[in-house]
Amino acid sequence: MSKAEATSARPDHIPVLLNEVVKALGPKEGGNYVDGTFGAGGYTTALLKTAECVVWAIDRDPETLARGEVLAKLFPGRLHLVQGRFGDMAELLSDQDVKAVDGIALDLGVSSMQIEDRSRGFSFLRDGPLDMRMERSGRSAADIVNTMSEKELADIILTYGEERHARRVARAIVEARQDRPFSRTLRLADVIRAEVRRSHDGIDPATRTFQALRILVNDELGELERGLQSAERLLRPGGILAVVSFHSLEDRIVKTFLKARSGMASRPSRHAPASLSPAQNVATFTALSRRPITPRDAETTKNPRARSARLRIAERTSAPCLTAVTGGLA
Repeated sequence: MSKAEATSARPDHIPVLLNEVVKALGPKEGGNYVDGTFGAGGYTTALLKTAECVVWAIDRDPETLARGEVLAKLFPGRLHLVQGRFGDMAELLSDQDVKAVDGIALDLGVSSMQIEDRSRGFSFLRDGPLDMRMERSGRSAADIVNTMSEKELADIILTYGEERHARRVARAIVEARQDRPFSRTLRLADVIRAEVRRSHDGIDPATRTFQALRILVNDELGELERGLQSAERLLRPGGILAVVSFHSLEDRIVKTFLKARSGMASRPSRHAPASLSPAQNVATFTALSRRPITPRDAETTKNPRARSARLRIAERTSAPCLTAVTGGLA
């Protein structure tokens, strides 16, 4: 369940696992930190209040960064707002003459502010244009549901939404768009709800399909893979990477990356010499917890959107960056 799938109608943004993330990063005086998913600035604010450090806040949504200018004025010279994707953070900071940082925080998914803004089209609870584009550019969710074939839609909904009724939903979408193209969020949600029953845990039937469309529109999984590789390049030895994910697809990518980069990836054969698989034996990260950190009951009671959150933390070693060697995830 992603941040976009929260059923809470709160207009305020509550950073998930905030204390755990800040504790993991351990901000220190004079340190440089990256908030790769600035959003409402929750992690950024906490880092800046904890120590006299510098935060480079990245967000792909220009409207989000515009609101961040108010916060920047409260921390003159210490908060730098950067528009772009966190997958490009190494290049973005290099342009600012920053070659290495002490910590990176990534809070994946879509922010509460984006969900609450019905004009963005992320919510299946509020009517708005069927958009879902974080950057307000490129292909929208409406473009996808109105043009893709039934099979393509079913594959996307199954793969990115993990919706077991994907084929039924795709068929209903294709049939409904023959009457008129989709342009509004609630019409799409209603079509989905007519095909899928509400689950026993109360999750809205439209949740998984909307998640799938949002992930595809914004290439969220590809962005995460690029972001992890970029973090490997940017963190100095001893630097900390903290990633909060909200559904199994994201968490699986983070887990797989850290396992490979911690030198724990399995070799094809136990008899194969280690020298035949350098990317699997040189540890560029040390995982700081074997299992993901999850919110306490008190946090999930206060903030239901935190229920599915998973935090994974790793420390950068002094080993050379493997991204340049392997050209991608090991």
